[in-house]
Amino acid sequence: MAYKIGVVGDRDSVMPFKLFGFDVRYANTSKQVRETIESMAKQHFGVIFITEDASELAVETIERYKSEVTPAIILIPSHNGTKGIGLKAIQDNVERAVGQNIL
Repeated sequence: MAYKIGVVGDRDSVMPFKLFGFDVRYANTSKQVRETIESMAKQHFGVIFITEDASELAVETIERYKSEVTPAIILIPSHNGTKGIGLKAIQDNVERAVGQNIL
């Protein structure tokens, strides 16, 4: 089974991902972000990239999928720059896997 890759966030931040053939969805409200993640998960997306700004609108939904194999939800900076949320999540995962923060 080939998994799809999706990108969720504000229009300016996610529009360029269309060039790579990713399924791009615009979401600016908490409800839109949550419903988009749920919809992509049901459609068997393997990876969902979500802007840090949008991720703050759906923290509980994202947390629920952290223990699942798919979809992998990966935080990316918005066009306004990074808030460090995505990097912190990666550091936490590495620390949990290795036993210490090697980054």
